[in-house]
Amino acid sequence: MKKSFKPGTLLCPVPAVMVSCGEGDEKNIITIGWTGIINSDPPMTYVSVRPSRHSHDLIEKSGEFVINMTTEALAFATDYCGVKSGRDVDKFKEMKLTPVYGDVVRCPMIAESPVNLECKVKEVKRFGTHDMYIAEIVAMHVNEDIVDEKGKIDLASAGLVAYVHGEYFGLRKAPLGRFGYSVMKAKTKKRINKEKHSQRVEKNRANRANKKKK
Repeated sequence: MKKSFKPGTLLCPVPAVMVSCGEGDEKNIITIGWTGIINSDPPMTYVSVRPSRHSHDLIEKSGEFVINMTTEALAFATDYCGVKSGRDVDKFKEMKLTPVYGDVVRCPMIAESPVNLECKVKEVKRFGTHDMYIAEIVAMHVNEDIVDEKGKIDLASAGLVAYVHGEYFGLRKAPLGRFGYSVMKAKTKKRINKEKHSQRVEKNRANRANKKKK
């Protein structure tokens, strides 16, 4: 049996990201749950922001922002930046976050974030409670420690966080499968499992070597 409810924003989980915007003394951070990818070429994303938020005015003024992915280590700061207003506090200072500048936009990125997406607004959609800023991702930055020797980004090791109906959850569980696993051939599955095993062995070897050095 199903129980019916009135329409609402129950889609979960959603990303919990810190969006940095503004420049100079006006720089700010706002925590956003309503964001996502809407096109691949060119890479397009969006953030939905209430007009009453301080960051709304900053994004309106500059037409730029940075999406900074968050981790379990950044969960406290992520929550703080969502409930405190940049009109009253310097969130970079209060949360001891480091503003660094990227390649294209004028607003700072958050150095402690493992992945930063520089974005330029291309279109704005005005809705009842939020304005949606549709933007092109014009540059991307990734911490070196989650990029392997082949250039592959290992997001699973970044300790990312998701937001589920009022609570933050760390994405630490083992994956249920990779894209296409439902139709994967046995030969391909065997090869992938072998590669994963080799990676685990190599990682354990590196960890033991690091412990010996200490």
